[in-house]
Amino acid sequence: MKLTKFFVGFSSAMLGALVMVAIGHFTLWGRENQPAFNVSTAPLNRDARLGTSFAPIVKKVAPSIVNIYNTRFIKERPQHNPFMDDPFFRQFFGNQFQGDERERTRKEQSLGSGVIVSADGYILTANHVVADADELKVSIADNKKEYVGKVVGRDELTDVAVLKIQANNLPAVTLADSDQLEIGDVVLALGNPFGIGQTVTMGIVSALGRSGLGFNGYENFIQTDAAINPGNSGGALVDVEGRLVGINTAIISPSGGNNGIGLAVPINMARHVLERLVSGGKITRGYLGIVPQDIDAGLAKQFNLPDQSGALVGDVSPDSPAEKAGLKAGDVILSVNGKIITGEENLRVTVSQLEPGSPATLKIIRNGAVKTIVATLGELPDEAANNNTDQDNPTHDSSKTDALDGVTVADVDASVREELHIPAAIHGAIVGSVDRDSNSYDAGLRRTDIIVEINHQPVASSDDAVRLCKSAKGDQILLKIWRLRGGFGGTRFLSVDNTKRPK
Repeated sequence: MKLTKFFVGFSSAMLGALVMVAIGHFTLWGRENQPAFNVSTAPLNRDARLGTSFAPIVKKVAPSIVNIYNTRFIKERPQHNPFMDDPFFRQFFGNQFQGDERERTRKEQSLGSGVIVSADGYILTANHVVADADELKVSIADNKKEYVGKVVGRDELTDVAVLKIQANNLPAVTLADSDQLEIGDVVLALGNPFGIGQTVTMGIVSALGRSGLGFNGYENFIQTDAAINPGNSGGALVDVEGRLVGINTAIISPSGGNNGIGLAVPINMARHVLERLVSGGKITRGYLGIVPQDIDAGLAKQFNLPDQSGALVGDVSPDSPAEKAGLKAGDVILSVNGKIITGEENLRVTVSQLEPGSPATLKIIRNGAVKTIVATLGELPDEAANNNTDQDNPTHDSSKTDALDGVTVADVDASVREELHIPAAIHGAIVGSVDRDSNSYDAGLRRTDIIVEINHQPVASSDDAVRLCKSAKGDQILLKIWRLRGGFGGTRFLSVDNTKRPK
């Protein structure tokens, strides 16, 4: 191993940010005011053969799809001509280049789609369709009427918003149970792409539970190859019975047009937001108080796990619901209230469907043994609500060397401890640099991380880190690190390749 010591001072500009994972739900107040929504949780009849036309389904759903026109008024001042500050220039040219520098207002318009979810005028759409709007107009396709739209509420973390128009006896769509969707189910996307008018496209459910894409704070997308283009945002994704299964929200495309990868917010997630906002509720998110992480092949081997299912607990916050319930770093959460956990983001989304103050039954693996723990969820602090993305992981060369080659470490002195807000209980070696062409970088090790354990052996100093690296055996090294992000600090595990590949 070639782990190098260094000595360094830090400034605030050098510091990264650590996220304590927000595991959340929405609290509802005043549910007695909630309008009636049409909900059908019956499973699809997947034995039925497709007919020759989807026209009956389109006729059923199309009247529920609306166009949303977002108008913003932007105040701007014309750019000042710097030559007019020169008296010599003004002597010859006067004020002919001075222009009018008074503040002006420019109107900017955009287009999106929405879905009528109640007969008395509530409309579900995407948050980014209505964000920062000064005026909203809603056009109903079947009768060509236009209404003024009022924003009832928005949730940036799920990209869901609710509008209200003053109308009655509207054709409300039926909401499905998106948890019953399966890969391969046929779906239809309805909206107004590029402003050309209401359009229907067909595809299948290409994937479920897509996350880690950086669009929303909470991601559990339905992926479909039904054509989705700009203007479709906020529109409907429906099953072959015409039931709403998702709200179209994004596409993955270098060109900005349809490439066959469209994303929709599952209606079960959107419905939680809808019901709370419509009832005048306050959106709050529950808090478990852990730093979870996905399990790769190296971590599965290090923790003697049968596979890579579940979410590994990297750290547990002091005095959090997780700590009170007895959850520990190194535990692997397999399920929550009986629902299988497939990874970090899936854990966050799953718990986000549970109410703060409610019990969450966690099935875990600890030291090879399966246990059950019950935690009572708390409420996520507001300042941490938006801190739910991992540290940047830029593209880098894929060539590798020994496990910790290219890593420099130093002792954690008083100044570093104060600068990084490192708790007194945390001891180890601070990482000064990580070569991008290294196994350590590939595993996720970053500058200012504190290495606190190597192969389950405590690290008290940089000398300890170097010694333990030199004596490490096997093709993987397990690191336990402490990292500061978003004002919070916590530990997590990294499995680093300990093999050297020929150059």
